[in-house]
Amino acid sequence: GEGETGLCPMPGGANVEGKEELGCADPTAGAASPRSNGDGDSAGLLLPPCARCGAPEVGLGAPGPARALQTVLVALSRGRRDQLQAGTHPRSSLATAPSSPPPSVFLPPPSMFQTLYSYFWWERLWLPANLTWADLEDRDGRVYAKASDLYITLPLAFLFLVIRHLFETYVATPLAGLLNVKEKIRLKATPNAVLEKFYAATTKHPKQADVEMLSKKSGCTVRQVERWFRRRRNQDRPSLLKKFREASWRFTFYLIAFIAGMAVIVDKPWFYDLREVWKGYPIQSMLPSQYWYYMIELSFYWSLLFSIASDVKRKDFKEQIIHHVATIILISFSWFANYIRAGTLIMALHDSSDYLLESAKMFNYAGWRNTCNNIFIVFAAVFIVTRLVILPFWIMHCTVVYPLDLYPAFFGYYFFNFMMVVLQSLHIFWAYLIIRMAQKFITGKVVEDERSDREETDNSEEEEEAAKNGPLSNGHPVLNNNHRKTD
Repeated sequence: GEGETGLCPMPGGANVEGKEELGCADPTAGAASPRSNGDGDSAGLLLPPCARCGAPEVGLGAPGPARALQTVLVALSRGRRDQLQAGTHPRSSLATAPSSPPPSVFLPPPSMFQTLYSYFWWERLWLPANLTWADLEDRDGRVYAKASDLYITLPLAFLFLVIRHLFETYVATPLAGLLNVKEKIRLKATPNAVLEKFYAATTKHPKQADVEMLSKKSGCTVRQVERWFRRRRNQDRPSLLKKFREASWRFTFYLIAFIAGMAVIVDKPWFYDLREVWKGYPIQSMLPSQYWYYMIELSFYWSLLFSIASDVKRKDFKEQIIHHVATIILISFSWFANYIRAGTLIMALHDSSDYLLESAKMFNYAGWRNTCNNIFIVFAAVFIVTRLVILPFWIMHCTVVYPLDLYPAFFGYYFFNFMMVVLQSLHIFWAYLIIRMAQKFITGKVVEDERSDREETDNSEEEEEAAKNGPLSNGHPVLNNNHRKTD
């Protein structure tokens, strides 16, 4: 402020000579601030030096609306200055970690968002100590993973939905005809307003007391009410063709993804020596094959999450949602933290068994029971070996133990391995269902698919006739070996 005669940028437009009127003290004066207690301690809000004159801020004069507004504006000015110093202002580099706590003054929403954004990308959350995002900038022809690369996965996910629709229409449907996938004739429930209201608003599975009550209200017999609910539930069941088309789509993707994944990793040294996964981490450049493998896998899981509400609702519906979310988080995080080598191994390992399950479903829907049973046994063996042996004792050992030889544990290390534990818990749950199913295959007591094809519906119309005319065992018709109670 020395020798300046321009306007001070304080509210009110006072010049330097008149700065006392706005609370600006002469920097050369030794007088204590009007807000000071005489010992240098502030008795009120401490404000930054004047942006133009450099004088320390002191009292703002008599109270009033103008003075109050002036106080707020100066406080906000101080917040912006602190942001610039901390590297959290929009004009500063987003890669700079906050070196001090956020300013005490709340900023307008854009600035608050920017501050949160900067804290979210703080290097200490994602990278080991003494490493910054600057270390992962492209240089000398070496390309590194960037968070912005994943933006393309959302439009790709919608593209997958379009491709899926075309595939199911022009490939899966004709294939179903060739394999003689037939729909069973389902009798429709007769229109009944009383029963329909109860079905839609209360429950699809009424208890015996509800059935008797509805019988009186609707004028139907108890047997007619039970038959109506059974037929009404069957109307809502997905068709056999729909299930075949979904299984065909997933089988096609998982098979192609597994072959592509093996092509990506089979010639890499870390495929044979897991310690190579962390060699030079995190300064590990990205290969084009790794880029496309990640983008396609992540886009596919986004598409599964988007379509899960309209797909066939399976027994493990909630577990499927958790699996899709955990997989998306793991793939995304491994990309952000440059865990790409470990990520490619994990994705290829998962794809190694999924296509076998989907092919077993396809043959099951087509009525090829022996083929379905044989493929399922192979699937169960591959699933248990890959998910319960290789993944925890090789891959997870690689992600938990080996990194600690190179750097201390940090947040990203704990977070990644926590999500791996979540995924492994789902694998144990599914392995339990698969083993139960495999036991029934071996003993010839297969009744329904423990893994994923069981819907919450009553017996079909065919079983109703069997219940009338055939023998019963524990209230259910006796079934031949290797025949399912429900499709």
